[in-house]
Amino acid sequence: MHPPACLARDADLAAFIATVGPCRLHEQAAPDPQTVDPYASLIKAVTGQQLHNAAARTIFRRLCALGADHDENGPPPAPRELLALDDATLRRCGLSATKAASLRAIARGRLDGLVPSLAEARQLDDATLIKQLTALRGVGQWTVEMLLIFHLNRPDVLPAGDLGVQEGWKRLKKLPVRPTPRQLRDATMGFSPHRSTLAWYCWQAKARLPDPAPPSKKP
Repeated sequence: MHPPACLARDADLAAFIATVGPCRLHEQAAPDPQTVDPYASLIKAVTGQQLHNAAARTIFRRLCALGADHDENGPPPAPRELLALDDATLRRCGLSATKAASLRAIARGRLDGLVPSLAEARQLDDATLIKQLTALRGVGQWTVEMLLIFHLNRPDVLPAGDLGVQEGWKRLKKLPVRPTPRQLRDATMGFSPHRSTLAWYCWQAKARLPDPAPPSKKP
């Protein structure tokens, strides 16, 4: 996807875009057959919190195998199925008591209508989804923002609390320190309604650009 004009007008971004090329965010946002529903997406996100990718995938597959189809490559257990699982079963999957409680909260939220279906989510604006879903135990704003960007393909989401986005902006703008979330939101307001694309370029900048202010070495 060619970058929006508001990004290309920024000299630092324009120079970086010329090197990186078109945004490939939507290529990365191909739907995962295991998480076609926001409920399943949140279950997977919470399962993998604070874990390396390999461990997160293993635990999620074990959880999925407890569903009605007993298929580790299928979706996670439906809400009522998940709520029927006891603590010992969830522990054998590799889930802590805290994560098990969060998964149950998401399951109850789905049954209560707080966690929308995919069709319902498409009818709700970003702010409403963030407010609804962050009311659930274990679901923070960053988790919902990732759902908005990668699952619902929302175009104007800036995860200002994401350290990768902060660091990428720092490197793009050659700043001495990472901006705070508020500073980042204020500095990037002019890129609306294309801030999801901006976030993608910030992630790329973190990976590709040198740190303008590396930590000083102690003698």
